[in-house]
Amino acid sequence: MSQKSYDNSPSLYLIPTPVGNMEDITLRSINTLKMVDFLLCEDTRVTSELLHKLDIKKKLIHSDDHNEDSLKEMVLSKLQEGFNIGLVTDRGTPIISDPGYKIVEFISKNGFNVISLPGPTAFVPALTMSGIRPAPFLFYGFLNSKDSKRIKELETLKKLPYTIILYEAPHRISEMLKSLLQVFGNRKIALCREISKKYEEVIRGTVTEVLEVSDTLKGEMVVVVEGNLVQEDYSSMTILEHVQLYLEDGMNEKEAIKKVAVERDIPKSVVYKEYHINH
Repeated sequence: MSQKSYDNSPSLYLIPTPVGNMEDITLRSINTLKMVDFLLCEDTRVTSELLHKLDIKKKLIHSDDHNEDSLKEMVLSKLQEGFNIGLVTDRGTPIISDPGYKIVEFISKNGFNVISLPGPTAFVPALTMSGIRPAPFLFYGFLNSKDSKRIKELETLKKLPYTIILYEAPHRISEMLKSLLQVFGNRKIALCREISKKYEEVIRGTVTEVLEVSDTLKGEMVVVVEGNLVQEDYSSMTILEHVQLYLEDGMNEKEAIKKVAVERDIPKSVVYKEYHINH
């Protein structure tokens, strides 16, 4: 279903808010905050403080991961009545490791425009000032807080050649870095904290070097991790062993055969035949 965001029809607006410095808010975001009829927000107290600084008065409705499902029909009904609705999170761009996805999915499926405004987000500044290769990159967000699940997540990421961007809370940063060291090894990373605030800081080094100071750090954190730059030599493996490697990583047979064919630069049919003859 196509959408025309600027056809003046009632729309849901995703409005980025400052991650730290109030000057980061765009003129378009300010004008949109003034224009919408009401705002869905993660924390009404945080949004009230922002609106007060901007001298804007607006009706606020609390919306987070726990009540999004119950709000969807209401949001759709208000759009059908002709209202424009804004959605904000406490800081940064909505839906980037924040609530909002369920409402966006529902509203877009029902034919209404969803207009996302460009604006502040923490991971882009972290990437560009990290000193680590910027592309290609993978934004992952928060890892699981439980050690065993976090290890499993990192295992699925460790072979990727992409720069990986993670979010983490200060009370979990040391444990996360220890897991990273265990699974990824001592890679180059950049820990960026308090982005766009007075005490913004970037700590660049290996995982072990950053671990030496991580217990002393405070504030919201973004960790930029160098991708796996070691190209594995598959020539010593048989095709069967090569396919089994990816099956053990959780791929299904079709995916594993396709990947092996690409890495060995041979037809998939050859890999398929060889695998099934020797399996």
